[in-house]
Amino acid sequence: MQDKIPLGLNRTGLKASPLIAKDLLEVMDLQDSTPMPAIDATALRLAYREQAETVGSVPPPTNLKGMLGATKEAVMGHKLHVFLDKLGERAAFERTGVRLYDAMLTKLKDADPDLLPPGLSPAAVREIRDDEATHFALVADAIERLGGDATTQTPCADVAGVQGQGLTQVMNDPRTTTSQALNTLLAAELIDVASWELLIELADGFGQDEMVSQFNHALARELEHEQRVRGWLSSALAQNALGRDAGTMPQ
Repeated sequence: MQDKIPLGLNRTGLKASPLIAKDLLEVMDLQDSTPMPAIDATALRLAYREQAETVGSVPPPTNLKGMLGATKEAVMGHKLHVFLDKLGERAAFERTGVRLYDAMLTKLKDADPDLLPPGLSPAAVREIRDDEATHFALVADAIERLGGDATTQTPCADVAGVQGQGLTQVMNDPRTTTSQALNTLLAAELIDVASWELLIELADGFGQDEMVSQFNHALARELEHEQRVRGWLSSALAQNALGRDAGTMPQ
């Protein structure tokens, strides 16, 4: 995997083909001057929303303990199914995280170690990958302890899966460079950090002290992931753009 962005015959800009660009602009002017039926895009979207169903639903607890817990929370005005939905979301994204780092390991197989940023190695990436797998198992266990079904794809889990598709596509694209892959991993880690922080607040609101402690440990590891990936990306960009290590860049 080469980490170089080449100068080449990129013809996507108008200035690359001024004659054709002139013709294109003339066509656009012609289209603007031709009466077209007015379409209210906002009204159309609202009409679709009125007919649309929800992304999905959260099933009721699967055992007596879960049903009793949900009833207890309901008495206090709490909605346990909302908590279970967010736990499902976190499980889905952590599963995506495993796949992202698996893809990074594949990219590193044909990379020249001497051209990689300092500290970036298969062993370092595998360590983070294993953390993501551990966090998935942690959240799945939390769902089961609350009487939920960890195999259920809740609405937020469904949305998180769709969100992760773009990240996964970039990581598995054979054309993407080390820097582009690291930039993608950094985006995922930033989502991870914010999501764990919000989940900890929710767990605390439900009085789940043990979960709060476990989730705080996961958050600490995610913060380490973010810093490591950010450092690798900084070094890669410094080398590619400035021809020097990140450590020599002015702060």
